[in-house]
Amino acid sequence: MSVLLSVVVSGSAVGLRGRLWQLTAAELRAAAVEASAEILRLEAVRVAVVDELSLRPDDQVIASRGVGAWLAANTMLQVRDGKKIAALGAALRPFPAVAARFDCGDCSFEHAALIVAFCESPPKGMPEEALPRCIDLLLAAASGVEATTTKVRYVIATLERIFESDEIPPAEDIDRNELRIASTLNGRVVVRGDFDALTGEMLLSALSNLTMPTPAPDGTPDARSAAKRTADGFTELIRRYLDCAKTGMDGGQRPHVNVHINARDLAEHRDCAATPTDGGSVSDLDVGHMPWLGPLSVSQTGLLGCDCFLSTVLLDDHGAPLDAKPGKRLVTAEQRVALIARDKGCAFPGCTCVPAWTDAHHIRHWANGGPTVMNNLVLLCRSHHRLMHRKSGFVGKWEIRIGVDNKPWFIPPPSIDPQRHPRPANTTFTT
Repeated sequence: MSVLLSVVVSGSAVGLRGRLWQLTAAELRAAAVEASAEILRLEAVRVAVVDELSLRPDDQVIASRGVGAWLAANTMLQVRDGKKIAALGAALRPFPAVAARFDCGDCSFEHAALIVAFCESPPKGMPEEALPRCIDLLLAAASGVEATTTKVRYVIATLERIFESDEIPPAEDIDRNELRIASTLNGRVVVRGDFDALTGEMLLSALSNLTMPTPAPDGTPDARSAAKRTADGFTELIRRYLDCAKTGMDGGQRPHVNVHINARDLAEHRDCAATPTDGGSVSDLDVGHMPWLGPLSVSQTGLLGCDCFLSTVLLDDHGAPLDAKPGKRLVTAEQRVALIARDKGCAFPGCTCVPAWTDAHHIRHWANGGPTVMNNLVLLCRSHHRLMHRKSGFVGKWEIRIGVDNKPWFIPPPSIDPQRHPRPANTTFTT
């Protein structure tokens, strides 16, 4: 590490912007990673210190009505954030394995909070001796730079499915739904809500086409921020509803929710459904999946299945959709349904773009004889689609190959990985 890079990571940010030009792109990336690791370390330190202070409060803490409120009063944190820090510290005490992973910086604050929440209120059908193995599975999903909240929630949803909990998961509890609409002093309106996953999925599905960036008439990119596009889309959604209030129809068809699940896991009889096998992982079992908000419990998926249009996608043993309709350049509606079932959004490693904002990319270009079949198609967001077609200024080229599991794998250029180790698609996750 160069002297300047060391100063960047450990020093003050005052005047830093004027010196960063001296660092190479590689050093800037290293600085960003090191700074992020330092933030995780300090966050763990703060949680531990605040928790110890909660066990030995002095007059100042007592006068502040709790250590969380005291922390907020003496920092730039909001009271709710201070209380979250104090709550996590207390929640980690009975679970040393989770605390150890959090303390070493290999698990984020949010993921640690999700895991301890599961541990504090496990499914009713889960035996006590199963908890350590469940913690291992959750930590595997929550650890490392490839960890995402969606992966953690998938493991939680699958564990709840395995142990057949009768309790409603927080993501599906409609009794927690809240929507507050209040006018401000300057005549504007503030909207704040908290909804279950299904309601959120319906809202995001309805807003999808209304919030996409729209180029100006002269071809320049949409200058609106994501928040402004969402606000404009929400306004248009309300206007369309009022225009069609009698029928509730929009363009002849109501916006709908897509939920994907294996047929065997939707089976009414438990003997027909998939069950964990010796040596298998929770990824061998499926839960419902919504393109926008991710996992949905089997019970809620079954409820939706009582009143829905059911589409069938034929899958192989690896869960990859099969296709028998070659010969067309444009991807058919059926093929796109199958691609969404396999890729669940942009398949590029680390990308979180939802299916509605993706293109179907030919791995072997159509002009070079690439057929329009499943094993030559992958969903990519517009940014990564351009990258695959040699984005201007980018050194090297990513390659995509369909693996033995019939799912896409991405091979980085030598400028990123000299050994060019294949990387799994963003949705490929095993414990």
